[in-house]
Amino acid sequence: MLQSPVIRLEDYAVSDRNGFLPTSPPLAKLPGAYYEPWEALASRLSTLIKDGSIRSKIDNLPILDASWLQTEPEWRRAYSVLGFLTHAYIWGGEKPKDTIPPCITKPFLEICDHLGLPPCATYAGLTLWNYTAPGDVDISNPDNLSLLTSFTETVDEEWFLLISVAIEAKGGKLVSLMLDAIAAATANDVPRLTALLCRFADGLRDFNCTLQRMHERCDPEVFFYQLRPFLAGSKNMASAGLPKGVFYDEGNGQGQWQQYSGGSNGQSSLIQTFDIFLGVNHPATGGISGPSGYLKEMRDYMPGPHRRFLEVLTHHSNIRSFVISSPNEQSLKEAYNAACLTLSAFRDTHVQVVSRYIVLAAKRGTSRTQSSENVNLATASAQVDGLKDDNPSGLYGTGGTALMPFLKQTRDTTKDATI
Repeated sequence: MLQSPVIRLEDYAVSDRNGFLPTSPPLAKLPGAYYEPWEALASRLSTLIKDGSIRSKIDNLPILDASWLQTEPEWRRAYSVLGFLTHAYIWGGEKPKDTIPPCITKPFLEICDHLGLPPCATYAGLTLWNYTAPGDVDISNPDNLSLLTSFTETVDEEWFLLISVAIEAKGGKLVSLMLDAIAAATANDVPRLTALLCRFADGLRDFNCTLQRMHERCDPEVFFYQLRPFLAGSKNMASAGLPKGVFYDEGNGQGQWQQYSGGSNGQSSLIQTFDIFLGVNHPATGGISGPSGYLKEMRDYMPGPHRRFLEVLTHHSNIRSFVISSPNEQSLKEAYNAACLTLSAFRDTHVQVVSRYIVLAAKRGTSRTQSSENVNLATASAQVDGLKDDNPSGLYGTGGTALMPFLKQTRDTTKDATI
């Protein structure tokens, strides 16, 4: 296999089988009795949220030391569990809680320092490290997967998160393919690069088919009113009751106020890899100033090795420049353009999913299953600071972006990358 010799996937916790997912299914439970207090709450999280006792249960946790964690799967499981507990503590009541107690803060900060992640529920903790599968099954099929930890224990939440897991699993093959394509461009091998770009577009079409399955088991109302509030972050959340963000109390008068974005698919290293590979250059997006924009900021919410992989890939990616420098290679140009248009089509499907699950769900205004307090919380966490000219819906993503304008802009920028 022709492959770039300068990027070794194993150096970045990436594999040619599972992509950015672990090489083996995530650890289902931390071993031994020491961390059982965390696991006991995680296993009953939905019940404790429903009966209103989740905050008191967390307040009564002992302050455990992260130094007992040994393997990377253990560190990842601990991160996932504490991310769920943190967001359950913040959003698991009629009003949000703006202080995280030391029993969560102290070990969570230690774990985050090890993994290179912020102390909140990220895409990694919610998705990459939060699924299981029996035996050696195909994990690119969401029907074969189960969720480890859940805010709601609904089929809808499970399906919503597992669709992303399946897409990530499909991405493993494409990661190796992209490295092969970079090597082909480096070697001036036009026929091979053309063939690889065609295969890349086929893979993206498969992604699209998986995303289009979202409606099969995830009801928009359940997603918007029961799950989505727990995915919200603490950044730009004044209207939801967190004007200063969240205080991470380390005890003894120590701690800091922080504002973090919520869990978002924008934190998927795989999706950003596609942009880097094709040379799609998004302008400053999501209402964030500066040349990098929202998508670049989301790298701070990725595991450290994955973030470094994106940086290395950015340095070596040469596909777009090679295609531009080969004006007489019509088949190559067509293959490249097809890849860009297929990625744009995948993003268009994402726009449609968001429209159904957030925009239309919010317009309906009431929920059959939630109290008025939680309905208000769901709406407040989606409408950060009201209507604006550049965001007429007034709706914001869990990552803090002006929702539909951001998604449409990234879709259109991808389409416009064609040569």
